[in-house]
Amino acid sequence: MSFNPLEQRGIPLDRQVRNWRELNVEPIDPDRCDPYTRCRIIAMNGIEVEAIMFSHQLARNTVDPEVKRQLARTRYVEAQQQKAVNWLLPGVSSVLETTIAYEQVAVDLTAWVARMEPDPYLKQAYQFGVLEDFDHLYRYANLYEMIEHRKADAIVEGLTEVMPGRPTKYHHRDPVDNVRDPYAKDETNPLSKLHALTIMAAEQQTMNFYMNTGPTYMEPIARQLYQEIGLIEEEHVTHYESLVDPGETWWEQLVNHEYNECYLYYSFMQQESDPKVKAIWELHLNMELEHLHTACDLMRRHDGREPQEVLAPELPNVLTFEQNKQYVRELLDTQMDLTTLGAGYVREAHERFEKMQEQIHGGEEPPSERVMVQHDEMFGREYRVQSEGEHPDPAMREK
Repeated sequence: MSFNPLEQRGIPLDRQVRNWRELNVEPIDPDRCDPYTRCRIIAMNGIEVEAIMFSHQLARNTVDPEVKRQLARTRYVEAQQQKAVNWLLPGVSSVLETTIAYEQVAVDLTAWVARMEPDPYLKQAYQFGVLEDFDHLYRYANLYEMIEHRKADAIVEGLTEVMPGRPTKYHHRDPVDNVRDPYAKDETNPLSKLHALTIMAAEQQTMNFYMNTGPTYMEPIARQLYQEIGLIEEEHVTHYESLVDPGETWWEQLVNHEYNECYLYYSFMQQESDPKVKAIWELHLNMELEHLHTACDLMRRHDGREPQEVLAPELPNVLTFEQNKQYVRELLDTQMDLTTLGAGYVREAHERFEKMQEQIHGGEEPPSERVMVQHDEMFGREYRVQSEGEHPDPAMREK
């Protein structure tokens, strides 16, 4: 059934502020929850954080005090939504367990978007990135067994495989080669705008998470691995944010953000298996419908245009967390050796790439390689979850 958020009204903005009792959500049980419920929580937290930070940036770039006040009203509710969503995560989960869930989000969210993306250039950007997050999941899973003596499959529960992707040490590229070409805002499919915003927000929250949690570890190899992968997440944010057309006005961007929140809350509400969590998705959707109408009014007033000129006439098919094992395996078989050159992709290790590799590694193996050596010394093997058979690339099969 089609759903056009522009034709729907939600909870009036002046009735959206919640008290402490309402915000005190019950966290999920990490041992009994659907792994994709946890993925939806993590993904939606990233979306809310992006909405809050974008609103702050817009407020800092407008001289109109009434606009600042209107943004503040909506943003406070967004901040409450972010707290309710992120506080669904249980305190009993370790940082590393949450990290593994973050990487499961990155793999299955990006793979799904790549599968559904109509623009070939944007599709390639997502295909390229997913093989790197896939390798990060593998490195963290081995670190997890080393320092917590537990297995990552208890978190991903067989929905996402754990094995090498494009090796992390090759993710370090010259910064200029992380900048992609943007879509053309007046020509691209509206779905492409939602995809770009979603993946940018998800990678941004992962970057922020690693920047802040990495130094909380005592184990040297853990601190080092978070530092290395944290740098790569910055590359990923550069990679994805550059896909967004910088010619979009602030008001276009605002309505795109609000529309995307409606899209994702609606999508997650449709597939959520936990009734308590589903109720939060439904409540937040009804809040976001009003946020969207507020943003549309601001666009009409300050851009002199109708939001229908830039938004889809109805929500696209729901964004779904589901298994992408065969799709990721196809990419492992065909795109492992890609790197970037300018705004494109190549298979050869070009001069800028090699220079960056020399600068960052300094003739030493990076933490992502050393964690595997230390794991092998402890267990005499790697940690993998290969439910669909051997690795597609013979060179990446366990010795």
